[in-house]
Amino acid sequence: MNGGEDRPALRVVAGGDPTPEELAALVVALAARQRAESPPPSAASAWTDRSRLLRQPLARGPGAWRWSLR
Repeated sequence: MNGGEDRPALRVVAGGDPTPEELAALVVALAARQRAESPPPSAASAWTDRSRLLRQPLARGPGAWRWSLR
């Protein structure tokens, strides 16, 4: 930021006829500034992970039936 200064993102200048290139540059600059100020997306929480709801593969071998109920 700018040391706590609250400056407007856009200053209107009376008069003038911007070219399409100047308008495109303004749009790109404002979009880059907006992207820089937005917080990064938070990581997914373990509480929202649905993979733990899936059944684990069944074990094979002697005594496997005992472990199938756990």
